[in-house]
Amino acid sequence: MKKIGSLLAAMAVVTGMSAQNHTFDINASKIGGAIPSTMYGIFFEDINYAADGGLYGELLINRSFEFPNNYAGWTISGKVSLKNDGPFNKNPHYVRLAPSGHNDKHTMIENHGFFGIGVKANAEYRFSVWARCPQGGKSKIWIDLVDNATMSDDQKLGNAGIDIEGKEWKKYTVTIKSKKTFAKAHLRVWGDSKVTTDLEHVSLFPVDTYKGHENGMRKDLAEALEQLKPGVFRFPGGCIVEGTDLATRYQWKNSVGPVENRPLNENRWHYTFTHRYFPDYYQSYGLGFYEYFQLSEEIGAEPLPVLNVGMSCQYQNGIEHEDEVHVPLDQLQPYIDDCIDLIEFANGDPAKNKWAKLRADMGHPAPFNLKYLAIGNEQWDYKDNPAFTKRLKIFVDAVRKVHPEIKLIGTTGPNSEGFEFDILQPRMKELGADLYDEHFYRNEEWFLGKAKDKSGKRLGGANRYDNYDRSKKAPKVFAGEYACHGKGKKWNHFNAALMEAAFMTGLERNADVVEMATYAPLFAHVEGWQWRPDAIWYDNLRSFNSCSYYVQQLYSLNKGTNMLKLTMNGKPVAGNDDQDGLFASAVWDKNTSEYIVKVINVGDKAQDVTFNFKGLKKGEYTTTLTSFHSDNLDAENTLDAPTKIVPVTTSIKVAAPTNSISVPARTFQVFRIKK
Repeated sequence: MKKIGSLLAAMAVVTGMSAQNHTFDINASKIGGAIPSTMYGIFFEDINYAADGGLYGELLINRSFEFPNNYAGWTISGKVSLKNDGPFNKNPHYVRLAPSGHNDKHTMIENHGFFGIGVKANAEYRFSVWARCPQGGKSKIWIDLVDNATMSDDQKLGNAGIDIEGKEWKKYTVTIKSKKTFAKAHLRVWGDSKVTTDLEHVSLFPVDTYKGHENGMRKDLAEALEQLKPGVFRFPGGCIVEGTDLATRYQWKNSVGPVENRPLNENRWHYTFTHRYFPDYYQSYGLGFYEYFQLSEEIGAEPLPVLNVGMSCQYQNGIEHEDEVHVPLDQLQPYIDDCIDLIEFANGDPAKNKWAKLRADMGHPAPFNLKYLAIGNEQWDYKDNPAFTKRLKIFVDAVRKVHPEIKLIGTTGPNSEGFEFDILQPRMKELGADLYDEHFYRNEEWFLGKAKDKSGKRLGGANRYDNYDRSKKAPKVFAGEYACHGKGKKWNHFNAALMEAAFMTGLERNADVVEMATYAPLFAHVEGWQWRPDAIWYDNLRSFNSCSYYVQQLYSLNKGTNMLKLTMNGKPVAGNDDQDGLFASAVWDKNTSEYIVKVINVGDKAQDVTFNFKGLKKGEYTTTLTSFHSDNLDAENTLDAPTKIVPVTTSIKVAAPTNSISVPARTFQVFRIKK
């Protein structure tokens, strides 16, 4: 947050009042129920090149030559041939570089990276390869980072050599330093002019990854996640968990163990949108479940894996093909085993379980302390066929029998209302799910609570959870995917983020019902996106946080520990017709002894507000005020202007028991009032 004064902050505290004043009654003497630590989190989906080409630090595409077009992402020159009897049974392909037979002919392979390879001046990059001399003896390969896109006397940005020896496969590693910053570099590997050399799993990582892991994450992107202070981290995605068909669903067991032997998987997002088509978008599984758990631990978030429930994507397959594309009920055991084995992988004793031993062998003997498991993504039931819940019940019964300590999460389908939602919501309670996952990508009217169904009932808005079932057996809510998709403005402009901020006051006010919430999607490459809006955008070298990111961060950093009751004329401040576009919520933070009040004005003019603190001693209190505002509602941050719209923080004084303020138009403000 920017720690500067501003005209906006100065406008917050005023002495004069108008006839349109709004009084917020805040009960400071009665601390409410606890706010779950998981309340505001992140949802990771491998869409928009979020994993390979994004968060995952690998800079080379198709590093093991396993794409259907084995040379996809590569240019080959000279005597290069493809073999398929390599040292890794799940990735059997490799290339053979044979001598050209002529001093002026060279055998070479060149990798294009993901929209190029981003390198920085004086930064070091770790090149590794599994190699051998199949006919024995010794050879030498040369590795060049090159700029072959600009007019330069020497294309080489950095280079190194590796001596290869013997018929047996061995891993070789060398570090290359780049001479300059360049976003579109390529990597070349030159073969020996006299000795045949085999190469497998050709890899390039920045040495400076997040936390320094060799198979690590891109540092700036992982740090952006850490700076969100997320309470929960849901992975590995949504629709990729289902797969277009079951063969291409995400399978966690393929994503663990030695990275060289994790098989390639098709990414259903490479062919979903013909207007944004990326035929070379696959999952290397280099970012796998071990890495997801490790990252969750390092950013301080509860891990929340999502596994397949024995169903492929219903959007793409439909009920008429159910017998062909979903697993029959009597054949679900391998899918159930995946759930139970995953719990053992995360939490089990390495001396007693093979999956727990694998976790320890990978470098984490201690358990990851998994507490939540989601089963199924956006599945639903049909009116005459409980396709999803009849499978989910089998999973719930089986997993609870072995691991009753794990909280199980179901779903209410892909929509925030409608017949799928209406059918599934009561069934989640009947099945005994601990939580259920609600998804809503909706427009401004929905987020403001102005949308209505055919009967005139209001939909969405900050009042959504006010009347949810609060009985002991009722599942809690996981708002697992949501974002404001503006009408005709489906991008990360400020106004969409402001709508999300307004809606989230209802999450906070109903934290006894809503246990966790995650904006979606998380990442997008500026050249490889298929879906927007998204929280964090990047190219090969730079990144920026969207307006929606900052809204999420403001809630997460100001989550507090307990709810406080805040009302106006006895009602929640939720943008109701008589509340002039105002939304508000309040919490108490016992760790810092602060009252935290969030106020959003979505209207086009300033609104006068009085804070009426009941139970707070008379006097002036030191207060931190953070304001998030843009005069241009369509404005957004960009790679070239990453901090164009950011929260601004200053220090003010707030009087008690009453204090008058003016909340500027189109503004989200957070007051932290020190007791």
